[in-house]
Amino acid sequence: MRPYDNGLCSQNCTTSQLPASSPRQSHLREGPLTQVDKPDLTIKLCAPRGFCAGVDRAIQIVELALKQYGSPVYVRHEIVHNRYVVDELREKGAIFVEELSEIPETTDAPVIFSAHGVPKSVPEDARSRNLIYLDATCPLVSKVHREAELHFRRNKHIILVGHSGHPEVVGTMGQLPAGAITLVETKEDVQNLEPEDTENLAWITQTTLSIDDTQEIVDALKQRFPSIAGPHKDDICYATTNRQEAVKAVAHDTDALIVVGSPNSSNSQRLREVALRFGCKYSVLVQRASEIDWSKFEDVKTLGLTAGASAPEIVVEEIIEAFRERRNIKIETIKTADETVTFNLPRELRTFAAE
Repeated sequence: MRPYDNGLCSQNCTTSQLPASSPRQSHLREGPLTQVDKPDLTIKLCAPRGFCAGVDRAIQIVELALKQYGSPVYVRHEIVHNRYVVDELREKGAIFVEELSEIPETTDAPVIFSAHGVPKSVPEDARSRNLIYLDATCPLVSKVHREAELHFRRNKHIILVGHSGHPEVVGTMGQLPAGAITLVETKEDVQNLEPEDTENLAWITQTTLSIDDTQEIVDALKQRFPSIAGPHKDDICYATTNRQEAVKAVAHDTDALIVVGSPNSSNSQRLREVALRFGCKYSVLVQRASEIDWSKFEDVKTLGLTAGASAPEIVVEEIIEAFRERRNIKIETIKTADETVTFNLPRELRTFAAE
């Protein structure tokens, strides 16, 4: 079992509660409390949460590359947007760079492309330098890349719904020549579009967006351009959808909700926004328990807890234990979907994966 998931509290976590005792106190004290001092707290634990199949695959690729090639291996950009994961891999021998130019010319170490995908120019650059490279792009992101290429071959101008500057968006736009894709982020952007040929348009999306926000933008596109073509299957990935649906299921029944994730994680930020939209009064994104502002939780009786698709379960456990030091906790797992998706590893690493 890898260090990111210590198994202490899984999606099938059983309900547990310390004996209730004294009346609820008006505010929490820092540090451990005695059992009689602790107020009660119900934690509604969202399921699914945490690692998706694409993230798990990307992390395995780095770990197996270290096993096969030895240290160091280079990783272009953060393999996934999570500081805990990146730090763990760095300790094992991964070196993270933003551009291939940072990799020494004389190295025979491999370079791994992150789960978010890269422009076509990146593997071309790697080949020109005779670098060994492994592609950890999530297969669902690669699906969007193929859709974009298909629409382009059909002479359609492509509208990409996404966030400017996000690595996935940069990678998707970099699949085609400059000008072939136009990025929109809001409904207002849709109204400002002035395509040359309104009858030859197609839309695609970033995989980690808010389901509801994206639908509003897509509806606006369809209203302005009734003949616009779309993907055969939604581009927003199953894990993004499932985690948002789980948050929706608990948001209206919680006083606050914590999302475990990094600030640069798009899917984690969307979980925080979904919680607020669906009735939770306070929602916050944290990377570790040490970031929790305990004053915000003094009057919280029911807490929602989830994790973005790149956040490890061990940090969820850390946060539960931090609350356990201060409260008599009861854990209720709210499960809205089962996830059985897995993705194949690159052929170069499958032998080591089987050992």
